[in-house]
Formats: sequence, C-alpha cells, structure tokens
Amino acid sequence: MALRAVVKEWAGLIGFVAGFYLVINTLLFAGFHVPSESMLPTLKVGDQFYAAKYAYGYSRFSTSFVPLPFGGATRFPDITPERGDIVVFRLPTTEEDYVKRVIGLPGDTVQVMGGRLYINGTEVPREKTRDYSYRDNGGMVVQVTEYTETLPNGRKHLIIEQRDDGFADNTPEYKVPEGHLFMMGDNRDNSQDSRYLRQVGYIPVERVLGRVSMVAFARKSCTAEEGLICPGGGWSDRLFHWVAAD
Repeated sequence: MALRAVVKEWAGLIGFVAGFYLVINTLLFAGFHVPSESMLPTLKVGDQFYAAKYAYGYSRFSTSFVPLPFGGATRFPDITPERGDIVVFRLPTTEEDYVKRVIGLPGDTVQVMGGRLYINGTEVPREKTRDYSYRDNGGMVVQVTEYTETLPNGRKHLIIEQRDDGFADNTPEYKVPEGHLFMMGDNRDNSQDSRYLRQVGYIPVERVLGRVSMVAFARKSCTAEEGLICPGGGWSDRLFHWVAAD
C-alpha cells in the first residue's frame, strides 16, 4: 500500500508539472534558439529566447501539441504586430519556425534599391554607427558596416550590411496583401526573408507565433580576437539582454 501511495503521489506530481508546462507553452511563452546569423547584430547564433505567445492573440498555429479550435485565418484576439517587432512565425512553405523583424504591414509597399529600404515610397533613414569585422559561424572573417535604422513609426534598431549592391539589394516593389506581413532580417545581406517570394514571401498574420523582446542566455560564447569583435557581445552580455526596438 505504501509503494502504491508513493507511485500515485509521484504520478500526480508529474502530471501536474506536465500540465503546467503545456499551459505555459501553449498560452504564454515558448522557447526558441537562433540557428543562423540572419538577425545579427540583434540576435546571434545560439541565443536562447522566449516568445510571448499572448502578444498578438492565438491562432491554430499557436501550439503544435493541442490544436486550438480556430479555423482559417481566425485569431483571437485579433492583434496585428507592430512595425519593428521581432517575431517568430511558422513558414508556409516548410512549416519551419523563423525569427525576423516586421518591416511591412498589410497594404504597405516595400522595396530595396541600392541597399536602401523604402516603405510606401519613402526611404527609411539609416545612420552609420561603425565598421567592423567578425568571424562568422563557419569560421570566415566578414567585414560589415553597422547602421541605426529608423522606421516610419520612429522605432530604431541596428542592421548590418556587407555591401549595397548585393543580390537582394535591388528588388521589385512588393505590395503586402491584407492579412499578411513583410519580414526582413537585420543582417541584410545574409537573410532569407520576405524578399525571396518563393522561399519565404508574405507571412499570414495567423502564422505569427509570438513576439521576441529579450534573450534569456546564449548557448555559444564568443571570444573577441585581435582586430575582430563579437557582434552583440559575449555570453555574459547576452544574459537577459533586451532586443526590442526602441
């Protein structure tokens, strides 16, 4: 009887913990890590962060465990992300989870010409902060220019550019459909984002899983070398590091 009571007690505790985790993961936060350099210098490879799932309401994509009772493009409450937000979304083509910055809202036009971003026909201001070199995740030394970009709503964030005449630095004009968003990475010459219509394209709002505001910690450390820096800082600099646009 004593053994049965202990087993029952442990089973109840495990069930409670599992249920608590499921509720938190479904309704409040979900953990992710950064696998690529597309969001440098804001997010670096190995950053562990938690996306706030309640920020934009819930859709059928909000959990992969228990399907929520929403159909089609339904989202409750229906909250559209703001320009400049860093969000996690489920890619329509591969069902992978991506993290990018919201650049274009429904109805906007977005274009890149000569490496400069244009939203609704107006050039988005950027101010050079510095030039530097870093060693990428593959071991190659990369030279970049860092800028502070100011979006039309006044929010500022850092971007990096290797050049202004790269493959995606001159694009057609994109018209963001209703109910969709246009996403871009902060590492403008090393980001597969909405500029690539076949691979990523416009993202339905219901596929946005949550908003990213803070890095919890970094899985990989970065040691500065002579003449090189660590974009975003080393391990200790990433601990509870705020990444939301100003």
